[in-house]
Amino acid sequence: MRALRKAIRYFLFIGLGLLTVLAALILLWRAVPPVSTLMVARWVTFRGVERTYVPLGRISPVLTAAVVTSEDAQFCRHHGVDWGALNEVISDADEDGPARGASTITMQTAKNLFLWPQRSTIRKGLEIPLALVLDRAWGKRRVLEVYLNIAEWGRGLFGVEAAARRYFHKSAADLTQHQASLLATALPNPILRNPSRPNRRQLVLATINARRAAANEPYLACVR
Repeated sequence: MRALRKAIRYFLFIGLGLLTVLAALILLWRAVPPVSTLMVARWVTFRGVERTYVPLGRISPVLTAAVVTSEDAQFCRHHGVDWGALNEVISDADEDGPARGASTITMQTAKNLFLWPQRSTIRKGLEIPLALVLDRAWGKRRVLEVYLNIAEWGRGLFGVEAAARRYFHKSAADLTQHQASLLATALPNPILRNPSRPNRRQLVLATINARRAAANEPYLACVR
């Protein structure tokens, strides 16, 4: 029993320490440009990282609309977690687990900042409370700004500014609707989908995204 109590105290101490570090990072990154776990992993393995952090005001509104439409159309209407989509995915799951995810932009931001890329039930369970905290602590504009600056758009390529300059040789503020939609539809598989050399499927997805983004734009007041 003494050993058990000692082990419990030890894990409680570790847990409180991790929570303290997490809270400090959330507060720090409200004002300081954060880095993702993928970026840190590349640095510690001596691989390059290409990223130029830009505030949301220096990102084209058509790009923000395209990304929100592609990744989380309900972004302005939930508090970090889209419970309806999550329940639907759980209900449709079979014995092999869910066939698709239900991650919001806020959940993806939490994953990119604090967790690991491989899918697992444990990771998804951690994403949910982290997303609820980020939505409350940062608000929509900050969450979206951070997401757009840490999302991966190619090997070693992070953030929309670096992506816009590599693929279209212009800043994120100057993207056209078509270019914004190509970048947005590359996000689910940024290693294989090249926005500057899209295949036929990417072009179709970009066309659909552009149409939906234009219709969704009036509902994006939370990031204006």
